[in-house]
Amino acid sequence: MNVTKSTQYALYAAAEMALAGEAPTTVSAVAERYRIPEGALAKVFQQLVRAGLATGTRGIGGGYRLARPASKITVLEVMNVFERHRASDGCALHTRPGEPCPAASACSVQWLFREVDELVRNTYESVTLKTLVRRRGSTGRR
Repeated sequence: MNVTKSTQYALYAAAEMALAGEAPTTVSAVAERYRIPEGALAKVFQQLVRAGLATGTRGIGGGYRLARPASKITVLEVMNVFERHRASDGCALHTRPGEPCPAASACSVQWLFREVDELVRNTYESVTLKTLVRRRGSTGRR
């Protein structure tokens, strides 16, 4: 499954806020760590605030924090802020969203893509930010 750059940046930002706990996370620190443009990342942080997943504080000592404990925010919640969802009756093979698939009645692989989509979605929904950063810490990478 491919995700947009905004989703990728949001997951980095959310993971950094989860690691920081109550300490503020700054746009510049995340941008530097992941080598991503500050302007794009600032917009992502703003969207996380608008979605109620983060809070922001201006000024010296300011930055962003998770709005709820990392154990209460799932990866799927972060992704949902940025990803468009294919309709449940949509087809991964059909390239024209909103139009019915011309091969739907004869297609023998559609069920597989629906099942995979559901498994992926359930996995993202089952992983909290706390779990995400705990797993990262166990690999020795930071």
